[in-house]
Amino acid sequence: MNQTPDIVANLLANPPPELERIMNDPRTTDEARQAVKEISVVSPPPAGTGTGVSSATGGHGISGGDQSRDGRLQVVNEKQEFTKQLSPYLSKWNLLDKGFAYDVVAVFGSQSTGKSTLLNRLFGTSFDVMDESKRQQTTKGIWMCPSKYGNTLVMDVEGTDGRERGEDQDFERKSALFSLASTEVLIVNLWEHQIGLYNGANMGLLKTVFEVNLGLFGGGGDTNKPRPQEKTLILFVIRDHVGSTPMSNLTATLTQDMEKIWASLSKPQHLADATLSSYFDLSFAALPHKVLMPEKFEEAVLELRKRFTDRSREDYVFQPSYHKRIPADGVGFYMEGIWQQVLSNKDLDLPTQQELLAQFRCDEISTVVTEAFLASSKVVRRPVEVGTVVDGLGALMRDWLNTALGRFDRDASRYHAGVYQRKRLDLLASLHSSLSPLFMGQMKNLHKVETAKFSKAIVAGVKEPGYDFGNVVKQGKEGARARFVEAAKEVQIEGTDWEYEHELALLEDDLRLIADQCRADETKKMVNAIERTVKRQLLEPVEVALSQPSTKMWDTVLETYRSVSESGEEAYLVKAKSYNCTEEENAAAIAVLRARIWLSLRRKLEEQTSDATILATLRSNFEERFRYDEAGVPRVWKPADDIEAAFRRSKDDTLALLPLFANISPSSPSLLPTLPSPEASFDSESDPTPFDPSTAFVLLSPTKLLSIETRFKREADAAYVEAKRSMVSSVAQIPLWMYGVLVVLGWNEAMAVLFNPLYFAMLLVLGASAYIVLQLGLAGPLLQVSRTVINEIRRIATEKLREAFADVPEAQRILTEPVSASSNGGNATDGLRHEERQRGDLLGEKILEK
Repeated sequence: MNQTPDIVANLLANPPPELERIMNDPRTTDEARQAVKEISVVSPPPAGTGTGVSSATGGHGISGGDQSRDGRLQVVNEKQEFTKQLSPYLSKWNLLDKGFAYDVVAVFGSQSTGKSTLLNRLFGTSFDVMDESKRQQTTKGIWMCPSKYGNTLVMDVEGTDGRERGEDQDFERKSALFSLASTEVLIVNLWEHQIGLYNGANMGLLKTVFEVNLGLFGGGGDTNKPRPQEKTLILFVIRDHVGSTPMSNLTATLTQDMEKIWASLSKPQHLADATLSSYFDLSFAALPHKVLMPEKFEEAVLELRKRFTDRSREDYVFQPSYHKRIPADGVGFYMEGIWQQVLSNKDLDLPTQQELLAQFRCDEISTVVTEAFLASSKVVRRPVEVGTVVDGLGALMRDWLNTALGRFDRDASRYHAGVYQRKRLDLLASLHSSLSPLFMGQMKNLHKVETAKFSKAIVAGVKEPGYDFGNVVKQGKEGARARFVEAAKEVQIEGTDWEYEHELALLEDDLRLIADQCRADETKKMVNAIERTVKRQLLEPVEVALSQPSTKMWDTVLETYRSVSESGEEAYLVKAKSYNCTEEENAAAIAVLRARIWLSLRRKLEEQTSDATILATLRSNFEERFRYDEAGVPRVWKPADDIEAAFRRSKDDTLALLPLFANISPSSPSLLPTLPSPEASFDSESDPTPFDPSTAFVLLSPTKLLSIETRFKREADAAYVEAKRSMVSSVAQIPLWMYGVLVVLGWNEAMAVLFNPLYFAMLLVLGASAYIVLQLGLAGPLLQVSRTVINEIRRIATEKLREAFADVPEAQRILTEPVSASSNGGNATDGLRHEERQRGDLLGEKILEK
């Protein structure tokens, strides 16, 4: 069909910038192209005419500043941020109180295909349109404007396939998904010659959007059929339709393409059998060429507008099944929620070819760099694992990191910048992760080393003369903490979240435990030393006091005990100040010290009140009274002395002292000490057995007293018998006149020795020998030899006698039978002699019989 006259007439009403597109249109005939050339030369376009953007307003994606102009609102800006002003603008547009009586429509299509112009013609909106003299992006982000012909919200979406974004299709996918999920009707604006193309008709983008839409908004898994309000109408508006291809063929092609896309989707398992018609209805409309046939274009637009406004038409687009059933006052929150879900979905982040290449190469480079890095760090892993602190580990790790990152930067920085930066961060995180065990191992090794050094420092410090335990611990802790922090900071790597504070806290806890243990040990040593000192100060006065029993004996003992205890406690408190002991520790140590002092006193008292000791004390006291006079001179008993009265008086006075040892009974009850708790005595090393507080002041039981009294009386009686014997021996001594008789009777023998040469010579030899022995000091050795010989002779004789009397037990009985003592003076002596003679006669008879 020859349309040249009509085309030439229409060209007169259009500006020259549109002529270039008409010249490139394959449907334009040669005659039309010639006419366009003539008009473009003869008739330049008047300024300010055409469909370009006026200088006052400019493109709403180009100019910055306020998000809204002339009743328009930018719902999503170029930074993918959702506006907070949607609800206020709905109120401004008088739509906030409409309930469900509103509709939402959006347009979708390639950039610079007249989407904004179409919306302005259909709904009377004021979206900015492209300045055809520049052919650049007009709409940026997503804009919204109310329709003049009803309660309809119209969204103008940034076009796809724009040179401004290049291969970055991230926003295209997100804006398309947002439009598909939030609107009732999605207008797909495309040229007639784009039908049948995959990318030109945005079929690849629609496939991605369909898949994500099913995953996000496809409904639950219990049904394959969505609710009616979940359906959306996709209205394909075919632009520049000149009638060469019948509309039915174009419709069939688009329907087949959509069915193919739906069949190729990766659907969720519960939606595997869902069909395209379950979620979407397809509708089609065609618009003539806006430049070549402006009148028909306007007529078609008016006809298409009726499908949006006339509810009586069968092809009315805003059917109830498409409405999202969201009240108007909740639209702002609803759309913002959808946008947030779209932003958080990773399935839309599909990489470009450059990104894919960059990812592949960066992964390869990262693998090589990581292998070299691990090989470098292998040399120190084993020492760290076995507990060795590696000096300069931080410098080594930084050098490994710088080398690895430098190599990665050199080889990977030539690829896609975003992928390179992302992979660099991933590599750095991986390297940090591989170094983290070294850091933790170094921290644990430092912990062990500093703990050992701290223990050694305390041991060495307490060996110094005049040491202050508190200062030793303080200096040790400060040194260990400073060394640990310094080493930890050296090994810490910038840009990591590694922390040494936790390990430092554990180290301080261990140091505190070690210090507490050492303080406990030192306190124990100090208590032991004080206990030994107290024993020296306490035991000797107690022994002296008990060896001289009197009524004031216990007063002396308890006063000494109190003073010694107080001095011991004061000595402990003075020394404990340098140990930084707590009040509880001081109280416990003092309780132990008191218990030990008390137990030491008890043991000494028990030792001094033993049977042998008390008997010795009583015997000494009795002998002092019985054998010595008031002036302390030993008594020599004479027949005229009253030995019986002295014996009774001494014995009674001595027995009166015995009850003093039974109980600790001072003259004043205030002198009695406060007994320590029985539990505290368990800490005593020498006597871990706790005492019984009920018997703490009891030393001798009544039975023990009676036994000691009986034994003392026996010993006193023996002393009395001995005294009587000494009196008898003194009475029976040789008279002086007997010595004269001996001289008279032995005079002849003496003269015979002196005047006999042989006897006299022997006497001289004996005298000279005695003189020599005395001069040479041989008297002692000779006496010792003589004594030894005599003892040996006596031993041999005794053995022979025992052999001889082995069969005579009666003789043994006679020899071992005790001699009874008598209390009468002379009669006792005669009785003893008589018994001795009887025993001798009896023994002689036995020997004769043997």
